[in-house]
Amino acid sequence: MKAHRESWRPASAGRLATALAVAALWMTAPAAAQSLVPVSARQLVMPFENVTRQPRLYWLSEGSAVLLTGDLIGLGAPAITRDDRLRAFERLRVPPVASLSHATVIRLGQVVGAAQVVLGSFELQGDELIVRVRPIRLDTGRLFPEIVERGPLTDILAAYVRVARRLLPDSRVTAAEVEQGHPPLAAFELYIKGVLAESPLTRIGFLTQALKLASPNFQRPRLALWEVHTDQGEHRLALDAVRDVPAGHPLARQARFLGAVSSINLAQYPQAFEALTELQRVGPDPALLNDLGVTQLRRPAAGAVAGGKATTYFREATQADPGDADLFFNLGYAAWFERDTATAIAALREAVRRNPADDEAHYVLGVALQAAGGAAEAAREKDLARQLSSTWRETTVPGGNAAPRGLERLKLAIDLAETLRVDSVIVAAGQRDQRALVLSYLDAGRRLVLAERDAEAIAELRRAVYLAPYESEAHLLLGRVYLRGGRTEEAITALRIATWAEPSNTEARRLLDSLTPP
Repeated sequence: MKAHRESWRPASAGRLATALAVAALWMTAPAAAQSLVPVSARQLVMPFENVTRQPRLYWLSEGSAVLLTGDLIGLGAPAITRDDRLRAFERLRVPPVASLSHATVIRLGQVVGAAQVVLGSFELQGDELIVRVRPIRLDTGRLFPEIVERGPLTDILAAYVRVARRLLPDSRVTAAEVEQGHPPLAAFELYIKGVLAESPLTRIGFLTQALKLASPNFQRPRLALWEVHTDQGEHRLALDAVRDVPAGHPLARQARFLGAVSSINLAQYPQAFEALTELQRVGPDPALLNDLGVTQLRRPAAGAVAGGKATTYFREATQADPGDADLFFNLGYAAWFERDTATAIAALREAVRRNPADDEAHYVLGVALQAAGGAAEAAREKDLARQLSSTWRETTVPGGNAAPRGLERLKLAIDLAETLRVDSVIVAAGQRDQRALVLSYLDAGRRLVLAERDAEAIAELRRAVYLAPYESEAHLLLGRVYLRGGRTEEAITALRIATWAEPSNTEARRLLDSLTPP
């Protein structure tokens, strides 16, 4: 959950040349397409640059993105929310300490399925705030002329509404209607400071103050309080934070879901099961099915039987979102405890296929394989788990072959767009020559690595390891690319799998030794 608290800095104005170069490569569409996107198109607003580096306005970098996103949504656009934007950052492992190039911003926009990315900056001249915005249409790569709005510092909210109207000139919603949904400026400022604060106590202080000043329609501080209390293990306080979100509010469904998660953490399983079941009835979602399965797996046997087997819910979740490795892990893990070894093995194989670096899945798969009589393969899986995590090197399981309790995985977000779920690289079951396909992806990956086209190389190599999770060369190449991009932890993981899968891979061993202490 920490990834959801990071503050992210936009690309500096000095990278404008990079943006123009990227855009020029994409400007191949007809002239008729060279226009701002329609109201129905998804937009991604990035945090703004604080040009004058005013310390008192540090919060407005993230605040600008949140404000403009909210106004675009108010005008009818399906803009990407802050939470979804941060999930995309986490998914691409974008470091929070570096300014982003426009090429990276474009890639982020593609990941979340945006039609247009909005970049911006603000500066303070006396008591006047000047806001500048540059939209980039992703299908053509066109960087549009700058939109400039200015006004008194005390009238920030109105300035961003005017920007939103100029981005969506075809919207039938008036500026006045959008402004009706605004919170008091002081409450909004405290909310943003709260979500950006590093210290839990500071976060709680800002968010609590924001709620005291908030209007009834501004409920986001409650969800942010739920997050910080949950991070601290204060599940009763987390539940209390979201209980007061009104039933008719747009965030009511999310609040009730988070309340159900808190109930699970408080071992209030009947209440959690009832809330999740009702939410699933109103709007089906893989995360709801997953958490229903977790509820059944954790609750006492009599209650679990009354509500149905955990594996039933996990199986439905995998069918609803077949790209999510966690759902397959939960299915296999629950099947092991239900003594269905065949289902456990099949599901856990799918989990490690989707995420070869999942040490828990490898270990539990080893446990299931050993129970099924596959001693050699079981030893291989457990050994890889130990290579990936020191946890398993130090674990002594009573009886010699058992899966520890407490590994099941809760979902903390619902109603995600398809593009915000894990990448789907599933190949049709009827693929006859899988090895040839693996070699094709591997060859493409090699060429892209040499050409330093790292994002494309990672995509091809991930397809290779999906089909062949223990393809040593693919993991070596991934390790090189991750290392070149400064993603050291991911490089170490890839290189560990490469050396484990092929002990004679001396290059992978050399690189790994250079990254890890003796």
